[in-house]
Amino acid sequence: MIQDLHRAIECMQGDWHRVRVLVVGDIMLDRYIWGEVERISPEAPVPVVRALHRTEHPGGAANVAMNIVGLGAQATLFGFRGDDADGAALEACLGRSGVAFAMTPVPSYPTTGKLRILGGRQQMLRLDTERTDDYPAEAYATLMLSLDAALESAHALVLSDYAKGVLSEEFCRHAIAAARRRGIPVLVDPKQRDFSRYRGATAVCPNLAELSAATGAPPKDVEALLTAGQKLVPALDLSCLVVTMSEKGIAILHQGSRFIAPAVARQVFDVSGAGDTAIATLALAVASGLAIQTAVQLANAAAGIVVGKVGTVPVTRDELLTSLMPEIELRAQEKVLSLDALRMRASAWRAEGQTVVFTNGCFDLLHIGHITLLEEARREGDRLVVAINSDASVRGLKGPTRPIVGERERARILAALAAVDAVVVFGEPTPLRVIEAIRPDVIVKGGDYTEVSIVGAAEVRSWGGRVKIVPIVEGFSTTRLIAKADAPEGGGDPAGKPQFQ
Repeated sequence: MIQDLHRAIECMQGDWHRVRVLVVGDIMLDRYIWGEVERISPEAPVPVVRALHRTEHPGGAANVAMNIVGLGAQATLFGFRGDDADGAALEACLGRSGVAFAMTPVPSYPTTGKLRILGGRQQMLRLDTERTDDYPAEAYATLMLSLDAALESAHALVLSDYAKGVLSEEFCRHAIAAARRRGIPVLVDPKQRDFSRYRGATAVCPNLAELSAATGAPPKDVEALLTAGQKLVPALDLSCLVVTMSEKGIAILHQGSRFIAPAVARQVFDVSGAGDTAIATLALAVASGLAIQTAVQLANAAAGIVVGKVGTVPVTRDELLTSLMPEIELRAQEKVLSLDALRMRASAWRAEGQTVVFTNGCFDLLHIGHITLLEEARREGDRLVVAINSDASVRGLKGPTRPIVGERERARILAALAAVDAVVVFGEPTPLRVIEAIRPDVIVKGGDYTEVSIVGAAEVRSWGGRVKIVPIVEGFSTTRLIAKADAPEGGGDPAGKPQFQ
């Protein structure tokens, strides 16, 4: 369970688009040849892969930046690239994905690359192109100047270390000190055996193998590893150590305490890029002011999505939102949305191939007629959105004594119903603006309407949707309930036209 789910959802649906994260480290181009294995080569005892198609993706530190942009924030990428075709291809990939970059060309060095050959979902071979000796001093000087200028408008800094030479001790000290002077959190994904070059960072985020290499604790003794990790926190002047532990979850280590977020159960196809996704999500959450426990739980959920994919593929905000739906559905507060947030929620549902159903009304004094309408509407698709008239809109339709129940309370009550997936309040006389914003697949109204009288029916038909009219439940209406409450005792139940409004 996400500790501060409400604030986390607010960040994903609003704050993150304003957050800018700088990513510095070893930049790579990941290439894939996808094929099928049908036989063993007669030339040597190796499988023959029949190539079907090829893909290429930014990898290493570039994949961290891709995840940040995929989650709806801004990322600027810093590092070295060769003056070669791979470097040009890498920049083209980043540009198409919306990642800003300030990569320093180093002509005598190749762009770091990894070529993976897959037969079905199984990786058969990896071919690396790299040079790991120190880069020229002038290249580092240019990189430092670019980073210093960008830090003035940044909210977080990620050091993505793949041990390819970019994050030297001198550069790490410079970058961490420059960020700390500006109050910017620094998160490190380490690959060095000696963590001392990351001294002063906000959080260093190793996996168990990396923590074992750094501390000397046995790799299979988790308790010893976590204890050793806690000792590193004050020794390296860190705020915390965040340890990814595969199926055991993620641990937050402070000097005198630890917190473990359990792993999210997923079918694992490929762990490539899971660490990039985790640190990207963690950096965004910390930059947004979320508590470290909440940040780690979000990172855990995001990494769980990526391991279910094949290859270096970043996570998206829609995927992360969808993965949190089981928790969201248990909390009515998280289902009452602004129109912008509803638009994002509907986009996330559609990304999963789900059908969106829409209905609307005043829903003042909820009764059995309303419940029946909502349950019937929910059967028409995968997700039900309910738009309710604001208090001012209800007064305009029903008169100065209505509504009996305020818009906030009406929205919260509706959101608590299992049939309802989202509630939005609209102030206009009709819900047309909401309908056009979310483009539902189905509109549902009660039997006292005809299709020609349903607002949005023509629009929904125009994009291939449909309209469903469900029978009303005779004898139930808000008007009847009010009249019954006002009638003298024993005065009976005045007749009134059944209606859902």
